[in-house]
Amino acid sequence: MTRKFLLGERKAPSLASYIQSISEVLHSVTPRSRTDERRIEMAKSSLVEVRRHARRLQERVNVLEEQVQVLEESKE
Repeated sequence: MTRKFLLGERKAPSLASYIQSISEVLHSVTPRSRTDERRIEMAKSSLVEVRRHARRLQERVNVLEEQVQVLEESKE
């Protein structure tokens, strides 16, 4: 698996898949105290914000890639 990744045959997991994985773990954790419960809730809300920012960044990257492509086409 490592060889495939290093040779570029396999792509690295996306940011969205990492976020989804963390979300699943947070939802499966059972808090043992009120403090744990509050910490998990804070982590969940932070993860929602991370997801929102990641989506905005991805949209911005897509726009910038399109602009670069247009510039490269006009240069030729």
